[in-house]
Amino acid sequence: MASAPQAQLPLFYNDLMPLNSRDHGTWRARTVDKAAWIGSQHAIPLTVDEFSQAQKHFPIVFSAGDSSVPLALMGLNEGVNVFFDAEGGQVDDAYVPAYIRRYPFLLARLKPDAEEMSLCFDPSCDVIGEFDDGQELFADGQPTEHTKSLLGFCEQFEQAGARTQAFMEELGKAGLLMDGEVAIQQNDKPDHPYIYRGFKMINQEKLRELDAETVKQWNDTGLLPLIYAHLFSLDLMRVIFAKQTVQGKGPGAANGAAA
Repeated sequence: MASAPQAQLPLFYNDLMPLNSRDHGTWRARTVDKAAWIGSQHAIPLTVDEFSQAQKHFPIVFSAGDSSVPLALMGLNEGVNVFFDAEGGQVDDAYVPAYIRRYPFLLARLKPDAEEMSLCFDPSCDVIGEFDDGQELFADGQPTEHTKSLLGFCEQFEQAGARTQAFMEELGKAGLLMDGEVAIQQNDKPDHPYIYRGFKMINQEKLRELDAETVKQWNDTGLLPLIYAHLFSLDLMRVIFAKQTVQGKGPGAANGAAA
């Protein structure tokens, strides 16, 4: 159901180019109310800094595989997103993950051994280019306040990403992650539930077996509230399933239409 982004380029990104005043001195960045790259994505990477907000709107799960990352589920099936339409327009006022708001920019090392990271962008995205409208990226060869703001946001995202990695390492050391499975029943077909797998979740039995010292430490460092945010958010899977059905998306809606 949920897999981590591809190793070569992150989710959404088709290419990467470093932003610089020599090549992009006259370029501008547009603000858009629709983002076509979102509409067909059902799982979006999430940082731990966002758990408290995200748990109100999305199930928070962890991707399958050896290097799990937190994901906000915007749909339970591949290609289904109940919070954005096919054109990328937001259909309600739910929280928008920082990963979505960061695109098409990100920080990247131009060389594998480079210490500093550079502000880059996806040139295939039509949000940035040589337009007559939009926010200027450079003025007199220097980054504008808008570009500085973009850089600051990407830096904050990287810092949150480091905290997220540390959180995942702690879960791994404690062996708390297990393969997840959720069964969702429809009232008219109680004997034929829809089974969702392909993600990881916290093993609550192992969580209860943690020693008192570890529990206190995790509570003091804020790790324990993150775990409970994940666990509480899982109840929203049934809400997402219901949204899919209402919007005519997913297997439940397809079967209902066929009937």
